[in-house]
Amino acid sequence: MGIELPDAVPVQVEANDFNDRPSRDFQPDTVITVGPRQKPVHGIIVEAQQEKSEGKRRQLPRYAAALWLFLDCPVTVLCVCPDPGVAAYYAESFPTKLPGYTFQAVVFGPDRVPVITDSAEAAAHPELAAMAVMMHGSQAPVLQAFVAALLSLTSEYAEYYYGHAYNMAAPAVRRILEELVSKTWPVNTPFAREHFGRGKTEGEVDALLTMLEARRIELPESARARICASTDIEEIKAWIKRAAVASSIDELFAGGQER
Repeated sequence: MGIELPDAVPVQVEANDFNDRPSRDFQPDTVITVGPRQKPVHGIIVEAQQEKSEGKRRQLPRYAAALWLFLDCPVTVLCVCPDPGVAAYYAESFPTKLPGYTFQAVVFGPDRVPVITDSAEAAAHPELAAMAVMMHGSQAPVLQAFVAALLSLTSEYAEYYYGHAYNMAAPAVRRILEELVSKTWPVNTPFAREHFGRGKTEGEVDALLTMLEARRIELPESARARICASTDIEEIKAWIKRAAVASSIDELFAGGQER
């Protein structure tokens, strides 16, 4: 029949209970189904890829095959890649060792997302503006337009889109976002307290914990929890000043009731 098998190798009957259910070995980033839950018409596997990985590229066709067996409908693998080189890498077709099965991912890269620098446009399409932060966040006007657009949204939605953009952005872009939020949003809004306040206090908390460790001051878990839970930037700064001269954690917290 034209199928070549090696000579002089063992041949045996194996178990025939193939498992076409979702397995813990297959855990893509996100799985989306289109159509009725009980009988979907299309499955979509979404993978965010920041760097080239031969192991990941070999895993993608396994994801697709497993979901196809489970859903019994067409399956698309969508790779979201903020780097042009990485996008090109995952856009290449990938031949598998199964006859006729050549895997092809659909790639969503920087060329698919417009560079949004107008706050009105960003406000009209916040989901696209959040993607622009991920793909083009190195361009300051993109970040400025996105943060300005958040002002036109309710606090709930502003937090939602900011959270997505922040989580998808590179570390350097995240720092710029925090700085822009601190300058743009009124400090008394829930959104600003949640995001700007968090960024500032986390840095001060890290400095305080480092100082306590350097001065060899014993830090019980209850005290650590109290420090990490504080969102009052002035309180944390006061603790840092006391940490410079305190000899115990009790002295650090002394005077806390006076505020």
